[in-house]
Amino acid sequence: MKREERYQKVLDYFQKTQPEAQTELHYETPFQLLVAVILSAQCTDERVNKVTPALFERYPSPQDLAQAKVEDVYELIKSISYPNNKAKHLVGMAKMLVEQYGGEVPDTMEALVKLPGVGRKTANVILSVIYDQPAMAVDTHVFRVSKRLGLVDESAKTPLEVEQELVKHIPKELVARAHHWLILHGRYVCLARKPKCDACGLRAYCLYYEQQVAPFENKLK
Repeated sequence: MKREERYQKVLDYFQKTQPEAQTELHYETPFQLLVAVILSAQCTDERVNKVTPALFERYPSPQDLAQAKVEDVYELIKSISYPNNKAKHLVGMAKMLVEQYGGEVPDTMEALVKLPGVGRKTANVILSVIYDQPAMAVDTHVFRVSKRLGLVDESAKTPLEVEQELVKHIPKELVARAHHWLILHGRYVCLARKPKCDACGLRAYCLYYEQQVAPFENKLK
């Protein structure tokens, strides 16, 4: 199967099965999503969602968080991975939002990555979710799933290379949703250690299944 056809089949499948895919992080404002995404680095969305209600109640705006003490923020997020660094990042991020952006979350990659705690992946989440830009955030799920499906060549070794390849092949109007499709598929079906190929609707278009699973299954018949 040619790569272009594989992309079309995969995108068609997701459009039919998950037309309204969206982030599982809980938020009400762009600022809250930015906080949640910073906290989600190397941590599950489920854990982040348990922590953010109290955090947002105490610091509902950038102005509130900018005046917070790092140690107070730490106490609210200490069950999250790397709480010391993230507490410092959150306060620093809020101060920069207030001082340089009038308390508004910026809408460009260049501005976002200047914020403490914000790398390219986090910036892409904000650009796609909040501003509906054709941005592809590549986390471990997207990296793994895109390669297993055969959407991205094995020669792509970095998240940026995977991002560039995906954006090149996915129609602009679908990129933001495709980010969620790939993440959710990796989170619940295409697991890192033991992918649930039996329950996967993409088997017919999946390079990993074609090369690694199907030959073994055929031997057992």
